[in-house]
Amino acid sequence: MYDEAQELPLVWNKLLDYVQTSMGKRPDVQGMLFLVGVQELGRGNQFFSKEEKQDLMHIAICKVLSFSGYYELEFVDQDGWPHWKNIKKLPFLNILSQETLLKMHIIEYFRQEVLGDDFEQEIGYYPNEL
Repeated sequence: MYDEAQELPLVWNKLLDYVQTSMGKRPDVQGMLFLVGVQELGRGNQFFSKEEKQDLMHIAICKVLSFSGYYELEFVDQDGWPHWKNIKKLPFLNILSQETLLKMHIIEYFRQEVLGDDFEQEIGYYPNEL
């Protein structure tokens, strides 16, 4: 993961720039979680009800926090929706710390699940920039 004070804001903004170039709109944390949820559901861009959007956000939060062992995939139901099980207690964090935790894990999701080894090159981040 990244040093919160220095690297995280830079990497986060470069990732948002990358997504904005692809999508035409700059998302916030909630928008990034929605994208992760849609990706994890695997049905592509479609209309989702308000309840389904909330479910997609939940899927995304569980998926990204699974990188630190907070959740594990329990099963995928007959409609293709993943269900997650909490396996490690989440720390009590204030709102700002919660957002930082999510940003770090969303970055890791894009590194591991979307861009892979090309992550730095794709988003235009090179650690020696600091």
